[in-house]
Amino acid sequence: MTKQETLLEFPCEFPIKAFGKHAGDFEEHIYTLIKQHVPELERSAITARDSRGGKYLAVTANITARSQAQLDAIYGDLSDDDSVLMAL
Repeated sequence: MTKQETLLEFPCEFPIKAFGKHAGDFEEHIYTLIKQHVPELERSAITARDSRGGKYLAVTANITARSQAQLDAIYGDLSDDDSVLMAL
């Protein structure tokens, strides 16, 4: 098995963004989902911004990424989640 090449050097600060409909607990849902992979994630590391029309919400989690595998797992969970329209 060969090591995947990455431009990142771990650990590193890394922002994860998730976009979804501005429904009840989307922000808290994203926090809970990411915290499964980043146990030390503080609630204060999460910010949210409404879309211009207020229909959508962009949630950003600023994490300290420990590995590419950790990031892959987070993005995998975000991609599999029906409430997440897009993850960056």
